[in-house]
Amino acid sequence: MKNLALGVFLASSVLASPALAQDKAAQPPADAQTNQMKTPPAGTAMPTSAGGMGGMTMADTATAKIKFVTAKPAEVTSSKLVGKNLYNNKNETIGEVEDLVIDNGKTVTGVVVSVGGFLGMGERYVLVDPSSIFLHKADGKLKAMVDTDKDALKNAPEFKYNKNS
Repeated sequence: MKNLALGVFLASSVLASPALAQDKAAQPPADAQTNQMKTPPAGTAMPTSAGGMGGMTMADTATAKIKFVTAKPAEVTSSKLVGKNLYNNKNETIGEVEDLVIDNGKTVTGVVVSVGGFLGMGERYVLVDPSSIFLHKADGKLKAMVDTDKDALKNAPEFKYNKNS
């Protein structure tokens, strides 16, 4: 049985691959790297760290031709992670993976975790760094784990998250 760091998940998952890469002819605005929160003009591709183009882009219309890629089958995909209980090292359920935060359409920068509450009442959300989540796969089942306890999650800064929009 092996433990997989979430970094391996990112590297092997479809989210980390340039599955929706944009047309290389499009040039980003000069301030695209310094102001990442600004929505780029329609059809503008965001640069990757390697200088190429990649990731999904916010736009009113799709202006880049579709591209298809080949990839190894992903060991972990977002659909296998979202909805999983989050466990601590004592094997206690301390939360549930609700969603992933994807920056610039290509990099998972946070994992939204619901904590507290009962049957959806009183639940709140925290944002966890993906590098602090470890994945364990045994008997074909995936388990997400962190080195913390319920109190630490209860006292973590709240992440404002609307699950329904």
